[in-house]
Amino acid sequence: MAARAEALPAPKARRSAAPGLAVGLSTLYLSIVVLLPLAALAWHAHGWDAISNHQAVSSLKLTLALSLFVAVINAFAGTAIAWTLVRDRFVGQSFVNALVDLPFALPKIVAGLTLLALYGPRSPVGVDVAFTRWAILFALLFVTLPFVVRTVQPVLLELDTEMEDAAASLGASRFATFRRVILPNILPAILSGVALAFARAIG
Repeated sequence: MAARAEALPAPKARRSAAPGLAVGLSTLYLSIVVLLPLAALAWHAHGWDAISNHQAVSSLKLTLALSLFVAVINAFAGTAIAWTLVRDRFVGQSFVNALVDLPFALPKIVAGLTLLALYGPRSPVGVDVAFTRWAILFALLFVTLPFVVRTVQPVLLELDTEMEDAAASLGASRFATFRRVILPNILPAILSGVALAFARAIG
């Protein structure tokens, strides 16, 4: 009976009744949401000269450079914050954990006014960076803070600590354990968070 069951051919995978329908609907949706607005923007830009002049190129370079810089900072700071929230216990931890999500909940105009009040001409801390590159950097750091933290945090929560204990019992230092055991497991999450932060900063 078992030999007969093994001789039976494997069931064929069912094919979609309308294989092109999903592709067509996806293309239509993307065309309406993405391609048409981009085409309208290019049409009203009055040609290539409008986006290739000195001011436009300078603004694009500034945006890309600061976004890349912010993404790199978030890779280290976000991982450190996620590690602290998962592996350490301290007073006010729940408050800090909720504070990480503040840029998601706070409207952009409110965030801008808050940063202007804190780091503007009437700064209570004596730091005035309004209308400078530093102001853009602070704003981008604020709005992109949660991405790396929230992508790395669940991976750290699910990480098996027995591998770290085994590495420590074999004489590995904390840095070696992090580099060889922990980092390979959380690196995909870090890269995902960096990509999300970079995309948000560009936006």
